[in-house]
Amino acid sequence: MAKKTVATLRSNTGKGYAKVIKAVKSDKTGAYTFKEEMVPVDNVKEHFKK
Repeated sequence: MAKKTVATLRSNTGKGYAKVIKAVKSDKTGAYTFKEEMVPVDNVKEHFKK
């Protein structure tokens, strides 16, 4: 099962963002790679549903 990591980053200008890290298994090699993205805090749960 993929590990989920969420770090919340806030700025003074408004909406807060979170850096999400998702472990993705390669179909070819079977090795795990990590995919990092910055998403708004409101969309974190929706991001992991994909």
